[in-house]
Amino acid sequence: MAYTTINKSTDYFNTKLYTGNGSTNAITGVGFQPDWTWIKIRNAAGESHSLWDAVRTATKYISSNNTNAEATDATGLTAFDSDGFTLGSTGRVNQNTNTFASWNWKAGTTTGIGGSPSITPLGYSFNATSGFSAIKYEGTGSAGTLPHGLGVAPSMIIVKALETAENWAVYHKSLGATKYIELNLTAAAGTSAVMWNDTEPTSTLFTVNTNGGVNTAGNDYIAYCFAEKTGYSKFGSWISNNNADGTFVYTGFAPSFVMLKEDDGTNQWVMYDNKRPGYNKTPNALFANATSAEATDLGVDLLSNGYKIRSTNNQNTGNYIYMAFGQSLVGTNNIPATAR
Repeated sequence: MAYTTINKSTDYFNTKLYTGNGSTNAITGVGFQPDWTWIKIRNAAGESHSLWDAVRTATKYISSNNTNAEATDATGLTAFDSDGFTLGSTGRVNQNTNTFASWNWKAGTTTGIGGSPSITPLGYSFNATSGFSAIKYEGTGSAGTLPHGLGVAPSMIIVKALETAENWAVYHKSLGATKYIELNLTAAAGTSAVMWNDTEPTSTLFTVNTNGGVNTAGNDYIAYCFAEKTGYSKFGSWISNNNADGTFVYTGFAPSFVMLKEDDGTNQWVMYDNKRPGYNKTPNALFANATSAEATDLGVDLLSNGYKIRSTNNQNTGNYIYMAFGQSLVGTNNIPATAR
């Protein structure tokens, strides 16, 4: 049984579903003031994902499914609140009567990051307890290091250029620093020294090289960094068997969010959570790289200690990487988590 220092996972990550009203809409029930909120419409195609964070400040968003630079929308996500966030009338986050999913992470520490980097951040928010940070920086055009504030080496880093159209760059520990994969594309992982400088992250720093997706001189970037925390988050890989009685992936906790991608093939970035529909089999999936409406035929079981693939759809006999967040059965307080 996995023990964790995080006795209530929803203090740091939570999925919040809501219905748009086409006007001012205060979304509550997240359980904390989020520092990163990722929103996608569920029941209609054509609207992009929108990602908002407190480091870049409310009203500024980027989209995981395209290369677009950061945009400002005064009627998008207008504020991060103590128990959620407030929306304006923009359709991508609040179209009247449509249904939405939001995934929310807490960081919160905005001073004292340390690490002696060669590139000084423009701003940041980090949480060493939960293993999440958002780091904004200006590119230098030369290989350099940045702090992440997590105290242990990140297992996954997601970077987006803010001022130019560039693909999203993803580091994942299962691929290593010689490879990268792109969040907005279905392409397999590539190999390039000019992304992460072939240098693994350390307990204080991560490295970027000269690729335009991570470090063009004068261009601003945002990096989302994740460290693995026993009983709360897991980053790993597994091999598909291309069968409806699919692979079981052990995480050591009950997953409340899973995003997975075939790294040696061209399947999509698939996103599951324990709110859509809230029971097993969980067939409802959204795709980080696409504007598609929610699919309902890509089943997984979200179990007490991992997840199991229950559909041949979106599978090849290939290798997959994943990120997962959830809740251990028992924390350091020796109190069992509430079953759902």
